[in-house]
Amino acid sequence: MSGAAPLKLLMTADAVGGVWQYALDLAAALAPRGVRTTLAVLGPSPSPAQRAEAKRIKGLTLVDTRLPLDWLCDAPEPVLAAGEAIAALARKTGADLVQLNMPTLGARARFDVPVIAVTHGCVATWWDAAFGGDLAQQYRWHRLLMHEGLHAADQVVAPSAAYAATIARHYGLAKTPHAIHNGRNPLAPMPAAAPQDFAFTAGRLWDQVKGIRTLDRAAAWLSVPFCAAGAVQGPHGETIALQHLHALGHLSSEALARRLAARPVFVSAASFEPFGLAVLEAAHAGCPLVLSDIDTFRELWDDAALFVAPGDEAGYADAVEAILVDSVLRHRLGDAARSRAARYTPQAKATAMAALFTELAAKAPAKRAA
Repeated sequence: MSGAAPLKLLMTADAVGGVWQYALDLAAALAPRGVRTTLAVLGPSPSPAQRAEAKRIKGLTLVDTRLPLDWLCDAPEPVLAAGEAIAALARKTGADLVQLNMPTLGARARFDVPVIAVTHGCVATWWDAAFGGDLAQQYRWHRLLMHEGLHAADQVVAPSAAYAATIARHYGLAKTPHAIHNGRNPLAPMPAAAPQDFAFTAGRLWDQVKGIRTLDRAAAWLSVPFCAAGAVQGPHGETIALQHLHALGHLSSEALARRLAARPVFVSAASFEPFGLAVLEAAHAGCPLVLSDIDTFRELWDDAALFVAPGDEAGYADAVEAILVDSVLRHRLGDAARSRAARYTPQAKATAMAALFTELAAKAPAKRAA
């Protein structure tokens, strides 16, 4: 995306989940391609450390909108108003393109430039994976706005082909979303020391679809400690009590890097996962992977991990122990994970997104005139 004037992108994000890191990594990788990003943050304000992180990215302007996050709202009206505010911000900043990492914002707002909706997850597909059956009445407005936002977007992107297919089916999209894999740079250099004997998992421990209860039971079978990083309480009061996992709470990037540098056996028992950044971070560190046998993980990590059926606590324990007692297997899986992780970088993500930007930027004058 070289040539004349820099392309101006308005991108939404929040400072409380994985979308924050996704957005910063993408903005940093797009900057050398001539893309100047305005990052509109919704929900709680970024911390001083997050602001400092954003300030280091060339060409990035941070806007703390104080607008609400859809998944923290109880009704559609605040989300619709937020969408209108983001459309106004796009006009004010002279954006050439808008990337909504919260597609509900595009449900009924009028944007004068092309819109890319990137779906990192949604209440309705999460509910289907967690409980099945009809979505609870109090969340149906969210599904409606998600449906409208996805159908209104000029392009839709999902972080894996598996989740793209889920979204297309769930929302009746005529065209399956583009599958553009997430990317992360390694958190820390690979150490020369021998790996340490423990199992490790990270993420939203309270989230039912993460399979933490299964891993808590599996931990009772293991001969080594099984540590878990992440919150045990969710934003709506969801909690989980752990009996066998060693809960570490939230870890900073530096603390997480130190844990992963020990190259434990990393385990994810998720029954639903659009991508799984924690798995990627562990793979970059050379951790051997034990993953739930779901479509997303097969797509990303087939032949680079051991797979266990979701909910099979004994299977997870057996897989971890098999790796611990077999140094050849442990080394092979760690190398395979690190090699596969090299595919999933911010630069690869930016290359794919930039191709969409180039295609859509040509349509911007026509959309403004419509």
